[in-house]
Amino acid sequence: MGRARGVVAVLAVLAGLVLTACTAASGAGSRPVTTSGDAARCPGDLVDVVVSVSQWSDLARTLGGDCTTVTTVLASSAVDPHDYEPKPADIAAFEKADLVVLNGAGYDTWAADAVRNLDPRPAVVTAAQVAGWRTGDNPHLWYDPDLVPRMAARVTAELTTLAPHDADVFTARATAEERDRQPWTDELAALRTAAAGKTYAATETVFDPTARAIGLRDVTPEGYRSAVSNEGDPAPGDIAAFEKALRTGEVDVLVVNTQTEGELPDQLRATAEHAGVPVVEVTESPPHPGGSFVAWQLAQLRRLSTALETS
Repeated sequence: MGRARGVVAVLAVLAGLVLTACTAASGAGSRPVTTSGDAARCPGDLVDVVVSVSQWSDLARTLGGDCTTVTTVLASSAVDPHDYEPKPADIAAFEKADLVVLNGAGYDTWAADAVRNLDPRPAVVTAAQVAGWRTGDNPHLWYDPDLVPRMAARVTAELTTLAPHDADVFTARATAEERDRQPWTDELAALRTAAAGKTYAATETVFDPTARAIGLRDVTPEGYRSAVSNEGDPAPGDIAAFEKALRTGEVDVLVVNTQTEGELPDQLRATAEHAGVPVVEVTESPPHPGGSFVAWQLAQLRRLSTALETS
């Protein structure tokens, strides 16, 4: 398909200084990454799908199979999505899109702005809309286990609308995606038992939707959590309260986003390790562009399971 789309006006994306919940690097080295479909193996039209951030790329690739060409605009884990300013190549990718997949929730505003200024506009699936996200909710929506199957259903429906002759392919791909996702679902179910009565604290809010889904109780000091959630620096008293919670056994596991650099996460990690609190490493973005979402999530859940066993 891939109808050319003209840009009526591309607004400049305001890049504020975001200090929390994301990687610390600038946009240097970022470029769109494309996985091409195979027209010879597709009964109808190929659908051009553009995904704003890599967290949703594997889902789009899996659901589309040979009948989609999927371009991820921000594939690098070394780039902060909040601060990203789209380049001409990024805008060109959106112009060719039949379907755009966004996270929303203020996470990839630059992409939403770019799509808003296309005429005609492509079909759009936004995770925040599917989730019913509200201002103040956690924007790391791919970590919500209940949302992922709903996103899969919405993307499949849009693909089928755009290329009805490929409907059987998309139905089969949706069934395969659900089957492939089952080990993740099973691990989550097992963790609900392991997490009963357990607590966690986190240097950032990235993993919170999953932690909440399995029943871990969050004991991160509220002042600290409020500061990092609002892109601010925690007060000394909040940091002291966090370290006290780690030292006094209030925290069973500490969750650390390893894609964020800084003295404070390192300080809290060191405090946890000295106090014998297991540290669970997670990442905000997939560690490998083009990698499996399920494999990424499973590896993290298994690390959490091991930590809970020793806590």
